[in-house]
Amino acid sequence: MPRSVLVRRSVVKALTYRLVIMLLDFVTLYLFTRQVKVALGFMVVSNVYTTLAYFWHERMWARIRWGVSDEA
Repeated sequence: MPRSVLVRRSVVKALTYRLVIMLLDFVTLYLFTRQVKVALGFMVVSNVYTTLAYFWHERMWARIRWGVSDEA
């Protein structure tokens, strides 16, 4: 019996991952620029498109059976 992954799981996984990445992006950019506005602006823009890319990547991998075992 094939294992399926709920879309909701992928959404939650993508969002929690993005929160961590957003924090890391902000801290790194702030350390380089010492400008809150620059760090926030880049963080927001970059995380919109990378969140969408991660979600679609996750959904593609949910369809690939390689490396997935249904054994208990």
